[in-house]
Amino acid sequence: MTARLPSLNGLRAFEAAARHLSFTQAAAELNVTQTAISHQIRRLEEELGLRLFIRKNRALALTPKAKDYLPGVRAAFNDLRLATDRLLRKDNDSVLTISTLASFAAKWLLPRLSTFQEAHPGIDVRITTSNSLVDFRSGDVDAAIRYGRGHWPGVRARWLTADELFPVCSPALLKGDKPLRRPQDLAQYTLLHTSGGYDDDWRLWLTAAGLPADISKQRGISFDLIFMTVQAAIDGIGVAMGRTTYVQDDIVKGRLVVPFKIALPADAGFYLVSPEATDDPPKLRVFRDWLLAAVQNKA
Repeated sequence: MTARLPSLNGLRAFEAAARHLSFTQAAAELNVTQTAISHQIRRLEEELGLRLFIRKNRALALTPKAKDYLPGVRAAFNDLRLATDRLLRKDNDSVLTISTLASFAAKWLLPRLSTFQEAHPGIDVRITTSNSLVDFRSGDVDAAIRYGRGHWPGVRARWLTADELFPVCSPALLKGDKPLRRPQDLAQYTLLHTSGGYDDDWRLWLTAAGLPADISKQRGISFDLIFMTVQAAIDGIGVAMGRTTYVQDDIVKGRLVVPFKIALPADAGFYLVSPEATDDPPKLRVFRDWLLAAVQNKA
């Protein structure tokens, strides 16, 4: 039997109150009284059959179940806002929607995006993530950043940058009882792998380093997103096969180190992809120019 959805007003009150941890501030944001917020929260708690807030004299806290519930509610409201924006948006020159890979967004694009916004405050950038090539006919996306060899039909692909492959690890792994000093020492460590298009990275690098490729088959941990693999290496869980784009900032900041000097060029790269049949609008042209400068360390 399909579960009945709770009151939308109650969910709005819950999301605002949870964000502010204050009924008063939630009421001000939603332009209602504090009493109305309190009633809506109480009604929602009755519908769900559980408490959402721990009410103290001068403080408000979420219950453990509310903490688990909040991300889903917040994501649902964000999806509603985006859907409404797409419904009402025509040819808005101030909104630029870029689709990219989740790991590229997390490890490279987002840390640099503030420089674009500072230079172009009139452009509202929207970042979406996907592993699939975008269907530009929907009109929801202006351009995409994709990894490959650039041979995609029906699109204009502009070269951005390529990676090198090399092991990375926490500085702590260079010390201790079994320090990581030579490539042969990898046989004593947990190898961190990324699935998808990166399954073969360890085997390729080991072969280039003159080591047995079977080392890549030893006990390890695999992740489906490369930024998770990189984070596991930062946390000292094991040794990851790094790619320049995803690890360069962490190396500069000392969170990761490169234990060996052997690097293997990747056989593909990153491209900015846009519709082939139309000219780039001004908002995309300025983003393209900024992006090209950024990958060349000029932005």
